[in-house]
Amino acid sequence: MRPLSDQLTIIPFDTKYAKDFARLNVEWLEKYFVVEPLDQQLLEKCEETIVQKGGYIFFAKVEEEIAGTFSLIPVESNIYELGKMAVSPKFQGHKIGQQLLQHGIDFAKNEGWKKVILYSNTLLENAIYIYKKIGFVEIPIEKKPLYKRSNIKMELVL
Repeated sequence: MRPLSDQLTIIPFDTKYAKDFARLNVEWLEKYFVVEPLDQQLLEKCEETIVQKGGYIFFAKVEEEIAGTFSLIPVESNIYELGKMAVSPKFQGHKIGQQLLQHGIDFAKNEGWKKVILYSNTLLENAIYIYKKIGFVEIPIEKKPLYKRSNIKMELVL
């Protein structure tokens, strides 16, 4: 049997996967935190709130099943927030999140962006470790970050 990573393709947003984007993120948020009002807005209307505003959503697909997702949300000229990254529990442990992350960074570089930022929480030790391994560095977080759960902000200068 081929490894899962060999069966994985990363695809761009398609309206038919909007519910998967919301489902994967709600599943993850409810496991670790809570779904905040901004999350609801971005997840329930992802096409209007992310894609139509110049952002991007990608999906990890294993055969015909959506295994994971993430978005790149415009912050200002050539700076995007990497957010809404989630991998289905069924597919965790196969480095799908790392492949999604690398795809996002490669995409950002190809687009000529200056930097990618992200908000996270230090309870997510594995995620923070991977972000640092890829080259993200911690930067000061706003007094009132976008998400209440955020206690760390990181950036990757491209």
